[in-house]
Formats: sequence, structure tokens, C-alpha cells
Amino acid sequence: MAAAQDVHVRICNQEIVKFDLEVKALIQDIRDCSGPLSALTELNAKVKEKFQQLRHRIQELEQSAKEQDRESDKQVLLQEVENHKKQMLSNQTSWRKANLTCKIAIDNLEKAELLQGGDLLRQRKTAKENLAQTSSTITENLMGISRVMSQQVQQSEEAMQTLVNSSRTILDANEEFKSMSGTIQLGRKLITKYNRRELTDKLLIFLALALFLATVLYIVKKRLFPFL
Repeated sequence: MAAAQDVHVRICNQEIVKFDLEVKALIQDIRDCSGPLSALTELNAKVKEKFQQLRHRIQELEQSAKEQDRESDKQVLLQEVENHKKQMLSNQTSWRKANLTCKIAIDNLEKAELLQGGDLLRQRKTAKENLAQTSSTITENLMGISRVMSQQVQQSEEAMQTLVNSSRTILDANEEFKSMSGTIQLGRKLITKYNRRELTDKLLIFLALALFLATVLYIVKKRLFPFL
């Protein structure tokens, strides 16, 4: 079952990396967001959801580390858990900074709109479209990586299921082997008992034959040599 644990650890690590990339992509979207506040709120909700998934996977990896049989494996996994936690804290810091930057940018744009009117609005629209296109390209690239990693996770899960089925088959075969061993042992005892009984029968036959011959010799002696 240690192999199954290794597969589970690998799946946890792959999903942690996937969620980390998705969080980074959303933080980049927040940096590029120029409003309105409703768009920023929606992005923040997505970030919170990804952080929850990331935190859950890190906890699973930490639990797997505590269940390791070897102390060396346990320490290696705990170090990975610590690194993932530090990375998550770094992402949270970047998230707060991106929110602050975005809110300042939105406030500045709103103030500039009030002062400059329609020209700034057109400039803002053009800038927003360019930023949206750039953000969309970055997000698509990161999501492509995420999809590849999801496929790898699915393959790892299938491999783990195959491994579990193989382990179950081996256990069943082991039980059958134990049953056969018991039957063979019983047969060996019966053969040994039969061999001993056969030896006893031969000995009895030999003694009976000897007694018979002795009786015959005695009778012959009395008939032929009565004076002896």
C-alpha cells in the first residue's frame, strides 16, 4: 500500500501546483483590472475559492506526510508542505498588494474621468481593451498548463486505482496459497501416517511368518526326531 500512498502524494503535489498557477493568473487579472469595482469583487471571489482548494490540498499532503512509515520520507514531505505554505502566504501578500493597486487605479481613473471627461473615457476604454487582451492571453496560457496538469492528475488517479485492484488480487492469491499450503500439509501428514502403518503391518507379517515357521520346525522335529 506504500505505492498507493506515493501516488496520492504525487496527485496532491500536482494539484497544489495547478491551484498555485491559477491563483497567480487571477492575481495578475486583478493587477490588470481597471474597474468597475464589481469586476474586482468577482475576481476576488474566484481567488478565495482557489485559496480554499489550495489550502485543502496542502492539508492532505501534510496528513500523508504524518502517515509515512520512514522518518526520512516524513521529513521530506513535511519540508514540501512548509514550502507550499510559504508560497501560499506569498500569494496572499501579492493578492493584497494587487487589490490595493487596483483600487488606487480605479479611484484615479474615476477622478480623471470627472476632470477630463470624454477623452479620458475613450483612452480608458482602449487601455482596458488592450489590458483585457493581454490578460486573456496570459490566462489562456496558464489555463492550458492547468488542463495538462489535470489530465496528469486523472492519469495518476487511474494508476492508483489499478494499483489498488492489483494489490487486492495479490491478497486474494495469497489467501488461496495459504489454503493450498494447509491442504498440502495435511496430505503430507496422512502420507507419513500411512507409511508408518505400512511398516507396522510388514513387521507383524514378518513376526507371524517367523512364528509359523518355528511351529512347523517344532512339529517336524517331534515327528522325525522324537528322541531329541
